[in-house]
Amino acid sequence: MILNSISILNFKNIGEAAMRFSPKVNCFIGNNGMGKTNILDAIYYLSFSKSYVNQGDSTVIRHGEEFMLLKGGYLRRGEPEEIALSLQRGKRKTLKRNGKEYKKLSLHIGLLPVVMVSPMDWELIRGAGEERRRLMDVIISQSNPEYLAALIKYGKAVENRNAMIRQGYRDPLLYETVEEQISVSAEYIHKCRSEWVKDFSPIFMDYYRCISGSAESVRLSYKSHLNEMDMRDLLSVCRERDMVIGYTTRGVHRDDIELLLGEHSMRKTGSQGQCKTYTVALRLAQYDFLKRESGVTPILLLDDIFDKLDASRVENIITMVSNGHGFGQIFITDTNRTHLDEIISRVGGDYSIFVVNKGCITPTDSVEKEEKDETE
Repeated sequence: MILNSISILNFKNIGEAAMRFSPKVNCFIGNNGMGKTNILDAIYYLSFSKSYVNQGDSTVIRHGEEFMLLKGGYLRRGEPEEIALSLQRGKRKTLKRNGKEYKKLSLHIGLLPVVMVSPMDWELIRGAGEERRRLMDVIISQSNPEYLAALIKYGKAVENRNAMIRQGYRDPLLYETVEEQISVSAEYIHKCRSEWVKDFSPIFMDYYRCISGSAESVRLSYKSHLNEMDMRDLLSVCRERDMVIGYTTRGVHRDDIELLLGEHSMRKTGSQGQCKTYTVALRLAQYDFLKRESGVTPILLLDDIFDKLDASRVENIITMVSNGHGFGQIFITDTNRTHLDEIISRVGGDYSIFVVNKGCITPTDSVEKEEKDETE
């Protein structure tokens, strides 16, 4: 899949921009805080109809403006696709595919697979279990629409049970009815997550070894209440306790992935370089997994990927991204051209470079022409 072009209007600090992209490598150069990451987030937004940073919709509209608009022109499985997403303050967002509006935003998930590697991925290791559940959900949902539907049903059923608890309902039959709905969805979610961890782990371990260049042992361990007990029994056993606490305390909404270095938690023992290697490997494995499962080559977004890594690990990533490994179109940000020029020289052929300054995006050929004119 290729993103040929994008139009941005009033998205974060970007007032207005229109860009055409290389089908291979696209680089964005600029100081921190200039808007490089916002360009990648706009691409991500077109795939997921939400921001990568998990912020409220109203916050992505440029300060002082009433609406924002994103348009992307894609080539997917040899066919053109146009995606348009608009958002006005105080109103629901509108998402259109080739001019036709989606009835449900969830129907769009998986059409345009995207993987973003970001400094925010640090939260996968340091953050709460919610971050790691989101990792599972984002990956599995892009290749399995039934999984996303089960997540939505599960969330609604759990909220119904929580409402019953808050309102003081005591009738066992009412609880059994809603708990059956929870259990059906929970069992499917647990099955999908268990299978995903089993299939995903070897891919992740291979990428970690390639980046680290060492024999460090890493693995993922799936933690779930359903590993030990059926969801129906779990809810029944915990019902009285939940009524005292005020919400549903057990279920797949409490699942987690334990990230291990050897037999120890990466969160407790990993160095900065090891943690960064871990998160990059997770994301590159996500890319590989999605490509295999969906049959569509995802877009790879690399935001400030080289920070906190030693020279050898940087070299290994550049080698992977540049040579083989099945990566398709790549968008990458950095504060200088050193690493980007190395990637471009190895990839060869078509590429594009943009300079980003205070939300303004300029192709480098235009920048170089202006600089040449000023010296003449």
